[in-house]
Amino acid sequence: MRVLLFTGKGGVGKTTTAAATAALAASRGLKTLVLSTDPAHSLGDALDVPLSGVPTEVQPALSAMQVDTQRAFERSWRDIQDYLRSVLEKAGVDALQAEELTVLPGAEEVLALLELRRQAASGLYDLVVVDCAPTGETLLKAVRPLLGRVAHVPEDGVFEAVTRLHGDLAEVHELLTAPTTSVRLVLTPEAVVVAESRRTLTSLALYGFRVDGLVANRVLPASDDPWTAGWAAAQAAQLARVRADVAPLPVRESPYAAGEPVGHEALLAFASVLYGEDDPAEVTPVQDLLAVRRTPDGFELSLALPLARLEDLDLARSGDELVVTVAGHRRLLPLPSALQRCDVVGARLSGDRLLVSFTPDPTQWRTP
Repeated sequence: MRVLLFTGKGGVGKTTTAAATAALAASRGLKTLVLSTDPAHSLGDALDVPLSGVPTEVQPALSAMQVDTQRAFERSWRDIQDYLRSVLEKAGVDALQAEELTVLPGAEEVLALLELRRQAASGLYDLVVVDCAPTGETLLKAVRPLLGRVAHVPEDGVFEAVTRLHGDLAEVHELLTAPTTSVRLVLTPEAVVVAESRRTLTSLALYGFRVDGLVANRVLPASDDPWTAGWAAAQAAQLARVRADVAPLPVRESPYAAGEPVGHEALLAFASVLYGEDDPAEVTPVQDLLAVRRTPDGFELSLALPLARLEDLDLARSGDELVVTVAGHRRLLPLPSALQRCDVVGARLSGDRLLVSFTPDPTQWRTP
């Protein structure tokens, strides 16, 4: 089962691209669900159909839904929140403050991903297309806060709820990092948007998400009009930089249209220009995000970090984990058993990869 996630800065056409990709895949025979986790609720506007928190068939082989986070909240989080609120109130915290303190950062994004997992596990679809909230927040920041705030719960019923939630989130992570899941980053060829997209691409790789391509929307054609020609030239310069930076990832272009693509036929036309005869759901091979190899002196861990800059990078060792921080985004990488018995002796950026060198700790390795 294939999962495609679309993300990007707000206003770049992310929802349109996700809906169009789903429409084209369905028209070519794939049983497809397009699901939106974006609180803006614009997926229904793009499809020109009313949507709810359950899948609605909008065309043959194409269903769509807008995740109802309140419904997901009631199913997955209510018992835990009620318990935390009661503990705070017993400790003397005002009831209103207790209510606010138990609304966890990132909870809505995580609950949306739990709904994605539920639909993907249903077995009803060949392809699930996800219109994520802007700038990758659904993927990058949601899981850790939710896990960290509910680590020890004494009551049996609540403990069971926490255990179930942890299990569900582990399955979400497994789904999002599976070889058949990938992210497509949507942008417009403008300096500010491109800069944010570069940071998002690096962060997605840091957290283990496979990006298999980028989509550049609202690309202006060449023109004899001086004003339009100036904008077109500026866009062309940005696109050339993007292509050079992300190669060999494909960068697909969608021209600036005379009207907004709304409704099934307009979305199909949009997708046909974007993908041509290519399969919109094709699994594009990408490089290994994480690899370990033997070296004459020990081992080398290689982590994909496209577009990372040395000045934004920090590396530390914490027990059996490697702590990698890039521009404020931090990931804890559990080290394989062999590397746990080694010392970190160096690190460098080589192209789009972070290379970390390890040598065996003689006190932890047996000498033949």
